[in-house]
Amino acid sequence: MAMDCTTALVPCLNGNDMSDEKDKRQRAKPWGGRFSETTDTFVEHFTASVDFDQKLYQEDIDGSLAHAKMLNKVGILTSEELDQIVTGLESIRQSISSGNFNWSIELEDVHMNIEAALTDLIGDVGKKLHTGRSRNDQVATDIRLYVRSEIDSVAKLISKLQNELINLADQEANTIMPGFTHLQIAQPVTFGHHLMAWNDMLERDYSRLLDCRKRLNLSPLGAAALSGTSYPIDREFTANLLGFDGPTANSLDSVSDRDFAIELAACASILMTHLSRFSEELVLWTSVQFNFIELPDRFCTGSSIMPQKKNPDVPELVRGKTGRVYGHLISLLSLMKSQPLAYNKDNQEDKEPLFDLLKTVKDCLFAYSEMVPSIASNKSVMRAAASQGYATATDLADYLVNKGLAFRDAHEVVGKSVGFAIERAKDLSELSLDQLKSFSELIEDDVFEVLTLEGSVNSRNHIGGTAPAQIKQAVAAARAKLAIR
Repeated sequence: MAMDCTTALVPCLNGNDMSDEKDKRQRAKPWGGRFSETTDTFVEHFTASVDFDQKLYQEDIDGSLAHAKMLNKVGILTSEELDQIVTGLESIRQSISSGNFNWSIELEDVHMNIEAALTDLIGDVGKKLHTGRSRNDQVATDIRLYVRSEIDSVAKLISKLQNELINLADQEANTIMPGFTHLQIAQPVTFGHHLMAWNDMLERDYSRLLDCRKRLNLSPLGAAALSGTSYPIDREFTANLLGFDGPTANSLDSVSDRDFAIELAACASILMTHLSRFSEELVLWTSVQFNFIELPDRFCTGSSIMPQKKNPDVPELVRGKTGRVYGHLISLLSLMKSQPLAYNKDNQEDKEPLFDLLKTVKDCLFAYSEMVPSIASNKSVMRAAASQGYATATDLADYLVNKGLAFRDAHEVVGKSVGFAIERAKDLSELSLDQLKSFSELIEDDVFEVLTLEGSVNSRNHIGGTAPAQIKQAVAAARAKLAIR
């Protein structure tokens, strides 16, 4: 395949330089002995993953250290050789951490780059490190270690956001606002109750993540290329060193499936769905049409042409980034759906979606955890909105039921009362007792106690209800859960 040097992904070489460079590259390949041709330069770049999988260097070195210690335990490496490998790997770790490591495209990936650097550093002893393993089980181990650590980071951020929501809910336990169904005013609720609904969503997101973590926390190391190895390895030993609950059960499955990554992406997608729902409400509530809340200026931007604007950019962007995370889930599902056992090069495409997905989720959670404490409620506006739309109509029906009327009959009575009030542009609480009694003789003076907003919310004093007393209990229970994490 001819390539134009002006547009190629790699620099062009000519003559003897080209030949020497190809020979050098081919000798560097750990699989080069089988091949009579050097790898095409474009193919080298097309198939290389080191530009993004170098992010796994910590996990790769940790896995290699555990593998080396196991090889020493079973007698394949001497203690002196182990010491050389450990010292060499830690030196490479420091070099990478400080930004002084020279990554090579020709060496394809993070694993071969580190192994080659180790051999350059300590000599032929470095070549022994790969005994009893393959890049297939190596990368499967690395990605599980990485995802496990990232799940822990995401879980901490969820907990931080929950803590801020719970604190705000505690402050707003008595703040009355309209509750909506179909985005129509339905019944009065408290702002604290609404915030605790968000917290409960996040609680399930947290639980899903931990469940995902349990299933992925098994070590593929030792599965080798696909069938295990003939060397007397100790997989329980390496699994324990790396903090896994044990080794994976089947070598074919160990190196080939990425269902744990798909499960994480699904958990992340549901989490982002919840954040997107929060965002939608915040965007609505900050509009002049609602004016329920104020977001801090530092989380908003203005308009380049309209000087009065204050745009809720952070919630809007979180809402937009939800689609990005959904896309990564679809990408990973599509990646796996047609792969025969065992490992296929397709799986190289698992990392970039995972890396971006995790960064996106963490950024969104961090933004929300910083923004939520500064949300200011416009209490009078919320209360005025709750007074509209006949939000206490259900309370009147419940009142009649408590007086002995069947609910369906009470429903009809209240419906007629609302129709009467609408015709006169009045709220139910603004009708006279005589007017209300015209619909049912069961209605007495005490009816006006249940037609108030406070009476409405306080009457729902049971587990899960919107009564301020219940919000306080829910806040206490939620704080207790956070305290034991």
